[in-house]
Amino acid sequence: MIAGYNRVLMSLFESTLALLGIAVVLLQLARSLRVPYPALLALVGGCVAGLPFAPRIQIQPQLALALFVAPAVMDAAFDIPPRELLRNWLPLVSLAVVLVLLTAAAVAVAGVKFAQLPIAAAIALGAIVAPPDAAAASAVLREFDLPRRTMGVLQGESLLNDAVALLVFGIAVSAATAGDPWSHVVPRLSVAVPVGALFGASVGIVAKHIFPRLGETMSYVLMQFLVTYGTWLAADRLGLSPIMAVVALAAVASRDAPARSSARGRVNSNVVWSVVVFVLNVLAFLLMGLQARVILTKLEGPALLHDVKFAAIVLALVIAVRFAWVMTFGWVLRRFHRFFATWVSPGVPVPIVRIGVLVSWCGMRGLVTLATAFALPPDFPGRDLNVLAAFTVVAGTLVAKGFTIRPLIAWLRIAPDRSLDEEVAITRRGMLDAALAELEGVNDEGVEALRAELTAQRDSSDSRSRPVTSHDRARLRAVSAARRFLIERRRQGQIFEDTYHRLEDELDRAELHAAQLESTLLEG
Repeated sequence: MIAGYNRVLMSLFESTLALLGIAVVLLQLARSLRVPYPALLALVGGCVAGLPFAPRIQIQPQLALALFVAPAVMDAAFDIPPRELLRNWLPLVSLAVVLVLLTAAAVAVAGVKFAQLPIAAAIALGAIVAPPDAAAASAVLREFDLPRRTMGVLQGESLLNDAVALLVFGIAVSAATAGDPWSHVVPRLSVAVPVGALFGASVGIVAKHIFPRLGETMSYVLMQFLVTYGTWLAADRLGLSPIMAVVALAAVASRDAPARSSARGRVNSNVVWSVVVFVLNVLAFLLMGLQARVILTKLEGPALLHDVKFAAIVLALVIAVRFAWVMTFGWVLRRFHRFFATWVSPGVPVPIVRIGVLVSWCGMRGLVTLATAFALPPDFPGRDLNVLAAFTVVAGTLVAKGFTIRPLIAWLRIAPDRSLDEEVAITRRGMLDAALAELEGVNDEGVEALRAELTAQRDSSDSRSRPVTSHDRARLRAVSAARRFLIERRRQGQIFEDTYHRLEDELDRAELHAAQLESTLLEG
């Protein structure tokens, strides 16, 4: 038995390595085609489902949620300040609460009517496919100067709708597997949600005093993952809401992290988190493809046709409900804007029809939907059908929308939003003024050179990026020449490895200082 288990693990490891290799190629292809990489991953995951030699893999339900969802939620929540959520609370409630519940309800009705699923199992399916994943859309949308409020709403939706959908999912699974009546499950979760948030916030308060002591070490990055996964697992063991605990943890951490961390620590952390979330996406699509293959091999004839038709119905419902609700909500807000702006949400803008169409088409499903489908217990009623429908929704929305969102934006001709450039330029000028004020009255040759450089930056910049001055270009040329010399000395065996790596680190710091901000960030 142990030997067989080891063979399965080895097969999974080999398949993951193969898919990671393919993913590297897909990243380059996605960049060339200018489509979100999850769309191509979905295609590959579908191909995996058709491989006859693919291994049979089962993943423990609680492990699936912790492994895939915890870092994804932490990564999303860390970049969204609470004040941004409060500013956009009306559209966020519409998308992250009302739309999720409407989608779950529509899918649940279809599950009961067309697939004869038990009510709890049908609601669980609705919760699985309800939350969109903004990562795929943002991979394309960030290349356009779209209205910043729209981008903020889409980012906030991707965070809050995960929380709402997982709460509904937890209620449905408890009712279906444990036999708990709805009247017992709902009150229990009404306590688990706020207490879970308090627990996560408490962990964040403690953690913010620990991280500065770790400095620019590997422990700094490792501790982030330990705290994230530890918070999720501890909250789950205590019967609290793990997703609310991680959201609260991220809210506290993001508030104090910039003032308590170093530049090098942040750069290292951002790189590691980007790689981890990407690898988890690859692994999730691989596992979903393997599970879909197992399910399809069990079906044949009318049963296969019935389940595929039902999965297609779920996909159509997910797309149609989002479009109908977003456009209806936009019409109501335009029709009664004076009432909403006066009594409900002061300052709420008038929604534009073209923006509504874009938001409707951004509802691509991704990692959270896959992980939630994995989390269904093995004996869950209708589990195979739910997993197949979830995979169809993820693959269908990613492929159909991922390849068409760019032409849609071009067709809609949405006016570019330049407010980010203006705000960055104004703030940068203030930062440079503060830096010059700090150097005022200091008479030194080195300080004079730095003062001249800062003054040139202040007087020449009105763009989003930090301007590259002639001083920067000269520095980059010098760094490049020094790097060639260092590499040659290493190649000839004239220096030891520790000397090489220490000098390489110094050159990296100099290059980062001279490069534009965008060139130091990983691209998905």
